[in-house]
Amino acid sequence: MEFTASQIAGFINGKIIGDENALITGVSPIEKGEEGHMSFVAQDKFADYISTSKCSVLIVSEKLLTKDSYNPTIIAVEDAYLSFQVLMNLYAEMQGRKSGIESNTQIHETAALGEEIYVGAFTYISEKVKIGAGSQIYPQVFIGKNVKIGKNCKIFSGVRIYDYCVIGDNCIVHSNTVVGSDGFGFQPSQDGYSKIPQLGNVVIEDDVEIGANCTIDRGTIGSTVIGKGTKIDNLIQIAHNVMIGQHNVIAAQAGIAGSATIGDWNQIGGQVGIVGHIKIGNQVKIQAQSGVNSSVNDGEILYGSPAISAGDFRRNYVHFRNFSEIVKRIDNLETNSKDQTNE
Repeated sequence: MEFTASQIAGFINGKIIGDENALITGVSPIEKGEEGHMSFVAQDKFADYISTSKCSVLIVSEKLLTKDSYNPTIIAVEDAYLSFQVLMNLYAEMQGRKSGIESNTQIHETAALGEEIYVGAFTYISEKVKIGAGSQIYPQVFIGKNVKIGKNCKIFSGVRIYDYCVIGDNCIVHSNTVVGSDGFGFQPSQDGYSKIPQLGNVVIEDDVEIGANCTIDRGTIGSTVIGKGTKIDNLIQIAHNVMIGQHNVIAAQAGIAGSATIGDWNQIGGQVGIVGHIKIGNQVKIQAQSGVNSSVNDGEILYGSPAISAGDFRRNYVHFRNFSEIVKRIDNLETNSKDQTNE
């Protein structure tokens, strides 16, 4: 597709500095600008690119502009990052939506499919499944019996959704994620471990996005719940009966053990481990690779394993790096003290 700087400015209510007819045929990272391409500058650390970039057009936050003219054509906006996000969403919409049911699918006669949906080849849709209007089910997806999927969802190739799970409206589930697998429930005995039946389901509320290769276990009894607006990265394990509130973000390789409860608007870093049966409050920030083994109050910032206040961790870490030297000093003090005592 081709656009002029003037057309782009119209989409984001920007002010043009330079050639309004500059033609855009692609997009580049700001560090690798190309003629005919567009990029954006939203932070001070990239401000030098405003004058040096080879891009034909740059979307720039107004606060970073210091001159009346530049080599690239500038589209000045209040927040370049948000404006660029608007353009990316518009571009995605222009790509169009797939529709219709491809050949080599198997759809049970009792399944109810909404209007304008897409079902890709080699997908299996079981009995009494309900899929809302506008949803897109890509090739090689398995959907178990009595599953409910809302409107305008995207379920990408290779996803497996087990029986009785519920997915709300406007959700995205990326490839090879498993929703509703059995929780890790076993009863130890003299003969080994007996499996505890996992009879619950998974409930995913509206506007949730789940990355690739995640596993979300069904409840033993009741539901594992992912709250509205939560965003889950790739390679994440969520165990049985976990309750995750609204608008959380969880980075890659985090693991949340069974029956943990997580509130709203939390930020959980990569490779964080959270033990079972504890409660995380609201607006908590947990730094990457932290291990959380006790309940957390609202608004805390945690770091370390076991996780403690991030401020305490950083102060203690200064001493930890010098721990060998501190031990030597203590040994010297003890030796000197003994020598003085002997005298």
